[in-house]
Amino acid sequence: MFSFFQKKVFLKDHLNGLVDIHNHILPGIDDGAATVEDSLALIKMFSELGITEFIATPHVMNDYYPNTPETVHKALEEVKLALPEAGLNNIKIKAAAEYMMDQSFLEIIEKEKLLTVAENFVLVEMSYFQAPINLNEILFQIQTKKYQPILAHPERYAFYHSKDLIKYEELKDRGCLFQLNLLSITGHYGKNIQETAFQLLDRNMIDFIGTDTHQMRHLDKLLEIKMSEKRIDQLKPIFRRTTETFKPFFD
Repeated sequence: MFSFFQKKVFLKDHLNGLVDIHNHILPGIDDGAATVEDSLALIKMFSELGITEFIATPHVMNDYYPNTPETVHKALEEVKLALPEAGLNNIKIKAAAEYMMDQSFLEIIEKEKLLTVAENFVLVEMSYFQAPINLNEILFQIQTKKYQPILAHPERYAFYHSKDLIKYEELKDRGCLFQLNLLSITGHYGKNIQETAFQLLDRNMIDFIGTDTHQMRHLDKLLEIKMSEKRIDQLKPIFRRTTETFKPFFD
């Protein structure tokens, strides 16, 4: 009841050194940055927030963004070549992918090595309308291939929302790690998603954090948001865990 009176602080002041493991900053291959210039503008803004290490995760979605390791690495090289001229010599960037869990994903996992966030961690998502009917099979196949699934933005799947979070518990039991979107806690996607994000935080169910930045307006939102010190304190260990888990893969 006293949360209204709690001191609020800027979220941006606590992002320094974070490794961003979920973003769409590679140019021209999904709904994120359209050009190399867009990529550089986003990276420059990130660096002003103290974020200089990125694992880029373009969509792999058969009907819309049928990316392959070749298309992803081509876009990555375009950005890396442009960094010095833009004065962004301190930036480290690697490429992975955000895989849509659908029938085509099962075909991909059989045919090729996945673009992992690091080691065996693979970032996956599902439709915002419903879970795939063969979700259990997909998760089983991911783990049979010795990958560890990280579910992107679990708080955004409205069909899982509930007071008891039972569906999220089931996903955890199936071996899913959870990656929270920072934008979710700002209310960017709506109040219900924000509330579910807080529920997951309160239950200590979040493993990692990412920005899921597609456009400059997403970073503008992160610059503006203030949060209670209590919420910041909840996020700090997740920031640390994310950075400690993924930073070694840049060395």
